[in-house]
Amino acid sequence: MNVVIYHNPDCGTSRNVLALIEAAGYRPTMIEYLKTGWTKPQLLGLFAAAGLTPREALRTTKSPAGQLGLLDPTVPDETLLYAMVEHPILVNRPIVCTTKGVKLCRPSEVVLDLLDRLPPGPFMKEDGQLLIDVEGRRVG
Repeated sequence: MNVVIYHNPDCGTSRNVLALIEAAGYRPTMIEYLKTGWTKPQLLGLFAAAGLTPREALRTTKSPAGQLGLLDPTVPDETLLYAMVEHPILVNRPIVCTTKGVKLCRPSEVVLDLLDRLPPGPFMKEDGQLLIDVEGRRVG
């Protein structure tokens, strides 16, 4: 199975998702979107596949969304998309694509729904939260 992750290495959730993917035995294509940026067609395709609106994909914390006036719910999607292309940090992350679908993987364990196999257990997130028990079952 091919796995693509739109990744921000400075984000704990993104690192946890990448670790889950790799622990499950996949070698994902990693796209560091803060370096590569986004295009409007790319965002439209990802959001459509994930069932997200630009508003739902907007990163509202630790981003310039507030300074840019994007938190107002009346701001149109077209404006949000333009801002996301100009400021890639405005797109929440990580977004993961597999043959099972496309999802914004927050919380990080959402990625498990996109994989054909789970990582061997036990598996814990960076903060110590157990996600996969010693017998290889999902926790929670």
